[in-house]
Amino acid sequence: MTKLDERRSLPRSGLAVPVLGLGCAQMGGLYRSSTPAESEDTVAAAWDHGIRCFDTAPYYGYGRSERRLGAALCDRPRDEFLISTKVGRLIRPNADGARVAGVDANGWADPLPFHQVYDYSHDGVLRSVEDSLQRLGLANIDLLYVHDIGRVTHGGLHDHHWQQLTRGGGFRALDGLRRDGRVSAIGLGVNEWEIALDAMGEIDLDCTMLAGRYTLLEQTSLTPFLDACVKAGHAIVAAGVFNSGLLVGNGKFNYADAPPEMIARAQALDAVCREFDTPLPAAALQFPLAHPAVVSCVTGARTRAQLDTNVAWFQRPIPAEFWQTLAARGLIDAAAPVPAGA
Repeated sequence: MTKLDERRSLPRSGLAVPVLGLGCAQMGGLYRSSTPAESEDTVAAAWDHGIRCFDTAPYYGYGRSERRLGAALCDRPRDEFLISTKVGRLIRPNADGARVAGVDANGWADPLPFHQVYDYSHDGVLRSVEDSLQRLGLANIDLLYVHDIGRVTHGGLHDHHWQQLTRGGGFRALDGLRRDGRVSAIGLGVNEWEIALDAMGEIDLDCTMLAGRYTLLEQTSLTPFLDACVKAGHAIVAAGVFNSGLLVGNGKFNYADAPPEMIARAQALDAVCREFDTPLPAAALQFPLAHPAVVSCVTGARTRAQLDTNVAWFQRPIPAEFWQTLAARGLIDAAAPVPAGA
């Protein structure tokens, strides 16, 4: 069983990343409001558990998550924790200064009076980093991801955004930030493994934060992407390990209502979990870390209680027979590495 205090190095940069990180989208008010006290208490709980990796983005609440995370960490020793944030969206003030009441079209509850503007260009990347450093109250960033690039994400605008990264110098800006030390490692933070494979052909990336595409429910990225990552020394940070919540029972998949086939698959996984007295979320959280390309899992929590539950799932002993049964019943890819078992 993986220990909570274990760190795994990014093969290219040598940066040692904790195996469990806290995702901070909820601090931005994802789907419902979160109070400053909740955010501060959740970070304190993470610290108490020994969690030292925190992931945020300008997009999360249009700056709110970065502000709250920075405030919660500002008096912690900087050399003891890692921060990851993202570029690709600039956060701009609303023209009328008004704030949206309730939940906006992107799922942010009571967001700050800003909106997003996609910008993957050289200058856009540099501006985004400077803005993030100010919101976080930091002088440097440990991991910097290009946020939500991909054909599924952007549809007909994908080529435009991709050219901002390539011909427009976005990748060049990332490399420069890494070389001058403002950023320790660079990568993509995406839901589409195909675009990460494309990006690896353009620039020497350290890692990809891959959300939802290598999970207990779905291993579509196993071949060829994860095979290529192992060969290239390209690390994976697994995010979205509950597939938008379907594996914790909320009926969502890819940020929408789950289709019947995914619900049926989740139910089949849960049936095996019940046979072995294993919580489905515990299996979901532990599964990705068995792959040699995966260095860390990042999972969100809104409150201390939710974080305590995530840590308990992460540390839950699961017998080797459980993983063998999943493979034997065709519920996970036969080529997928599995944890050694308790």
